Amino acid sequence: MTGHGSSWPSRVAVIGAGTMGVGISHVFASSGIRTVLVDATPALSEAARSRAIELLSRLEHGGNVDGGTTATAEQHLSAAPSIADAVDGADLVIEAVLERPDVKLAVYAEIEPAAGDAVIATNTSSIPITELAAGLKSPHRFLGVHWFVPPLLVPCVEVIRTPSTDERVVDLVVEALTRLGKTPVVVGDGPGFVANRIQFAMFREAARIVEEGIAGPEQVDEVVRSSFGFRLPFFGPFTIADMAGLDVYADIYETLERGLGPGFSAPAVLQEHVDRGEFGVKTGRGFLELSEAQADELIERRNRAYVALSSLRRELEA
Repeated sequence: MTGHGSSWPSRVAVIGAGTMGVGISHVFASSGIRTVLVDATPALSEAARSRAIELLSRLEHGGNVDGGTTATAEQHLSAAPSIADAVDGADLVIEAVLERPDVKLAVYAEIEPAAGDAVIATNTSSIPITELAAGLKSPHRFLGVHWFVPPLLVPCVEVIRTPSTDERVVDLVVEALTRLGKTPVVVGDGPGFVANRIQFAMFREAARIVEEGIAGPEQVDEVVRSSFGFRLPFFGPFTIADMAGLDVYADIYETLERGLGPGFSAPAVLQEHVDRGEFGVKTGRGFLELSEAQADELIERRNRAYVALSSLRRELEA
């Protein structure tokens, strides 16, 4: 891990040139960082580079990225004929191959001997990082960096450490992602991490609602995007719960449990707050601790945000 500081990474290798690999390459190459894409064959690698530039050009022509972004990426993005060639001299190697542990471990066996002391990261969206790290000879330089489609436009990157990951590696990756304009969030390890565990729980219930005939896919989508989904650009689930009232949440869980079973019982952490009389914004303490002035400011910010989003939606949907 040489060359630490504001210049790190000076060279990035992205292994696997599907949707995610190409998207991740956009982030680095468009920021002027030498980036190498590699896929299963030299021909696929070259095709992926061409596709990456074409997709970025469409974004630029649509006004979705700054002018000149494509030219910068084209200058800094190359294709490699093999994994060994791609990782040679790289500071950071990002694996974005199939979501199968056996495939990923086979790729790591090619990366490690050729990657020097580079940081190695996986873009897995669900496989525990500790499980993958067990197959590496140098697990201290390995971690998860879970990006979201499209990586260039979605801010969040989940950064997942394992007990073996060197803390300096985590700090280095977080600092680099922040400089690139991303929002890195360091989370614990586990299947699906944070985003997909929540996202897939929501989808499971959405699918069950359709299966039960309560609503169709179109109705579910409209309810979600115009209700709690409308709030999510500004506030996470705990802030939303505090504003609604944790006592109200507990009452709703009671109804849900009665009708849908113990899988919908109130979470213990919620019930503990309610038992202590901590109902959220209206009592000054819930999952958040807010003074009266801070609570008033939060509500005012919420109101401004929702009015602005309503206006933006009307503009975009016109």
